[in-house]
Amino acid sequence: MKTGIVLPALALLGGVVLGGYLFSDSQPRSFLALSNCVSCYRPNELAGLLASAGIQKAAGAIPLVVKETDRCVAIEHPFHAAKFHFVVFPKKDIKDIAHISVDDQQYVLDCLAVVRSLVVENDLSAYRLETNGPGLQYVTYLHFHLIAWDGRPPPGAADAP
Repeated sequence: MKTGIVLPALALLGGVVLGGYLFSDSQPRSFLALSNCVSCYRPNELAGLLASAGIQKAAGAIPLVVKETDRCVAIEHPFHAAKFHFVVFPKKDIKDIAHISVDDQQYVLDCLAVVRSLVVENDLSAYRLETNGPGLQYVTYLHFHLIAWDGRPPPGAADAP
């Protein structure tokens, strides 16, 4: 009978320790705030928390990686909006551009260097680099979309002067 209690207790303890390790560098998310719940259980908050743990602790296991540095990882977007569509993530949990601090600058600058490298390596000229604010994010984690068309201006783009 003691074995029936000990194994689940060890499994629970192991899960708590593993969770503590995986989420130790993540910013707090409000999806578990049960009292005074304004944005509890929003899918983008949960996705941001999981992205934070995955990018910081298990970046080598992320599929579709095209470039990786010590501070940044770039993946090919699984659902291309154009011929080239990369998503570039800093390896530090930053919710959005409004949450960037002085301590985060090395991560953001490294991501911009990765973007530059992707532009040069793929000989891109008709491209757009964008990030979404909290109201438009599907994942509450700062990331940049590098979207490039094949020599044509993007849909809805104004003609160059």
